[in-house]
Amino acid sequence: MAFNNLAEFLADLEKEGDLKRISQQVSPRLQITEIADRVMRRQGPALFFERVEGSEIPLVINLFGSAGRMAKALGCRDLEEIAQRIRALLDLRIPRGLWGKISAVLPRLKELSSFPSKVVRSAPCQEVVLEGEKADLRRLPVLTCWPQDGGPFITLPLVITKDPDTGTRNVGMYRMQVYDGRTTGMHWHRHKGGAAHFRKHRSRGTPMEVAVALGGPPALIYAATAPLPEQLEEFAFAGFLQRSPVELVRAKTVDLEVPAEAEIVLEGYVDPAEPLRREGPFGDHTGFYSLPEDYPVFHLKAITMRRNPVYPTTIVGPPPKEDYWLGYATERVFLPLLQWMIPEIVDLHMPAEGVFHNLVFVSIRKQYPGHAYKVMHALWGQGQMMFAKVIVVVDEDVNVQDPKEAWWVALNHIDPQRDILFTRGPLDELDHAGAQPTFGSKMGIDATRKWSEEGFCRPWPDRIRMTPEVQQQVDRLWERLRLDD
Repeated sequence: MAFNNLAEFLADLEKEGDLKRISQQVSPRLQITEIADRVMRRQGPALFFERVEGSEIPLVINLFGSAGRMAKALGCRDLEEIAQRIRALLDLRIPRGLWGKISAVLPRLKELSSFPSKVVRSAPCQEVVLEGEKADLRRLPVLTCWPQDGGPFITLPLVITKDPDTGTRNVGMYRMQVYDGRTTGMHWHRHKGGAAHFRKHRSRGTPMEVAVALGGPPALIYAATAPLPEQLEEFAFAGFLQRSPVELVRAKTVDLEVPAEAEIVLEGYVDPAEPLRREGPFGDHTGFYSLPEDYPVFHLKAITMRRNPVYPTTIVGPPPKEDYWLGYATERVFLPLLQWMIPEIVDLHMPAEGVFHNLVFVSIRKQYPGHAYKVMHALWGQGQMMFAKVIVVVDEDVNVQDPKEAWWVALNHIDPQRDILFTRGPLDELDHAGAQPTFGSKMGIDATRKWSEEGFCRPWPDRIRMTPEVQQQVDRLWERLRLDD
């Protein structure tokens, strides 16, 4: 079941007992973070704060804080359903015969035709329009998440921009520090789509119109975090995920389309000619503060919203947090694309402790000497996988979804001098350990069984496993043994 807006999603979560309403008034400064952090660590429910100090707008957090809730947000029972749909689209084998070809192609064309967004004339997100002095960011219950944060931050924004050359739209999730009622920072990293649009406007000397949606279809909120190719718009990808077009409406004061079902929309601009402004610190998803840096400034022109909006937000920090499940969805949904480009990959996992870019386990069907190194380099060449700081390659019989098993096998299989590769490449902007920003070293670990062609001349021992027959015998005995009492 796909959800058209946040209200539908919240109603379903509440019906299933997966949303907790909190009527006690709480502070958006640190208190909500501490409450949410305790709940997120145990994969607890979404939290609906009805009374937030300093604002009349309620707040919801932890929308995607478990594997089940993440799948539900994308309209499926299990994330593997989406992976299978992508595998079907990537299956380029065409049957023989005219009818076979038509039968194979038509379903794909039908699914592809549902991707484009749909523009409507009026929308719930514009039931209330605030311009001029009435457009004040201080109306929103924006969180100050951690003690050393530079101020309150909007943490779940869908930042909408347009390429001035091609007209292609980008929807990215870039944190926004609220400086006052009319301005925020715009923290887009140089590798992101919004930053690319900004550079084009700067070279032209033209102001850049920006819209920021809060809420909307859950699939679109996820899509804003997904590592999509430049040619694929997030609106279209969200339509694919929810199997129906995302409805958009023309913004009131900028030449952009915004999600019709959003809760709140901020309309404004960034002027590339304006001096950058100091932003941060910010308690980031690495579990450490990202330090103050200079970023462009977003200027608010108007706020549009529903009559009774809800403010969606999140926190990041020491893992695990809600953002882990957004990253996990990306891991599962985009695995078929990686397997299509690197067919020897069996599975891949980015554990929470690696905060996405620090550690990747990958299992492969090893076919020739040095195969693990080929896979490492291939992964570093795929989009945002270029940020992967440590890649550990194991054989296909290792369950990389279990980091304890993956590390146990890897640490048994490696000779450090022989099996560790160091190279250099781009780093995530949040990597604070590199000798210089956004560029540094990476490590690849070949933890596969070694072959004689790789210079290994000793016998390789078998892994210890009990026989299936004995396991079945004990399964039948187990209840009588009463060892679970």
